Amino acid sequence: MGIYLSSPKTEKFSEDGENDRLRFGLSSMQGWRASMEDAHAALTDLDDTTSFFGVYDGHGGKVVAKFCAKFLHQQVLKNEAYSAGDIGTSVQKAFFRMDEMMRGQRGWRELAVLGDRINKFTGMLEGLIWSPRNGESNGPTDDWPFEEGPHSDFSGPTSGTTACVAILRNNQLVVANAGDSRCVISRKGQAYNLSRDHKPDLEAEKERILKAGGFIHAGRVNGSLNLARAIGDMEFKQNKFLPAEKQIVTANPDINTVELCDDDDFIVLACDGIWDCMSSQQLVDYIHEQLSTESKLSVVCERVLDRCLAPSTASGEGCDNMTMILVQFKKPIKSNASANGQCSQSKLPETESKGEDVVELKT
Repeated sequence: MGIYLSSPKTEKFSEDGENDRLRFGLSSMQGWRASMEDAHAALTDLDDTTSFFGVYDGHGGKVVAKFCAKFLHQQVLKNEAYSAGDIGTSVQKAFFRMDEMMRGQRGWRELAVLGDRINKFTGMLEGLIWSPRNGESNGPTDDWPFEEGPHSDFSGPTSGTTACVAILRNNQLVVANAGDSRCVISRKGQAYNLSRDHKPDLEAEKERILKAGGFIHAGRVNGSLNLARAIGDMEFKQNKFLPAEKQIVTANPDINTVELCDDDDFIVLACDGIWDCMSSQQLVDYIHEQLSTESKLSVVCERVLDRCLAPSTASGEGCDNMTMILVQFKKPIKSNASANGQCSQSKLPETESKGEDVVELKT
């Protein structure tokens, strides 16, 4: 059986929500793929002042994406750095924590609870659907104690996922990314990438891969994985002499912090199934066009998915799973940048980043 269906599955999982600071809409669609491996999390109220949004694009199976959708935001909330106001450190620790939690018996059991089973011949985890909803799994977790048992030596799943999350607290936006899902902000209608697509041929990624004993063939890590950073993929993280951030593939996210102001319209988080079909600016332009006549944000997301869906599998583009979250800011945004909340234009780049560099919008 091939990786594509004979006809696409166009049913969509969509959701809307809001609080006094923002409103969001999201939609996901399986499309031409034989299974749905994307997951997401959307929590308008991670706590009283903070919202959390995440897109997770699984590969080799859906289980790691579902695991992150269930647990990653919990670990952000739980980390001591979060209580101290350091969101960047707390989210970085949470990315690494996902890999730690998926090892051993407890990790094996939790992956099974999410509806997956292990192929006894290949060790691969084969997933079933688990769909997170706003507010679900938004509570404290236990300390994930060590347990002895038949799976205590389970080194973790061979499948993996990208992770691109946006955390908003008051007028501060923190974006963390590992992989090639992407977060883009629209500022006065101009698209700026707030994350970098972690491909193996990027110089910094290539250097780490080679130093860790890996190689790149046909644009893929060790000839198989077309991402340089991901959560899961434990087969690329087996060097006991290297820390987690220096493994062949690492979960270490890029962190970007932006101070929002009234010039900021919305952010988009989406998997590469969207970005393969539209550039960041094209998507921002299309969203602005849709928002002139459509107020329901999930409907805007659904239209993007339909626009990106290929009519056939001939080219490959538009054939992937697709997930998109659109977060619109309510005005005025309370900003410390200036008395009237206007952005400092001197700190902005002149053009859209094409996924090669992270754009730091600091005001």
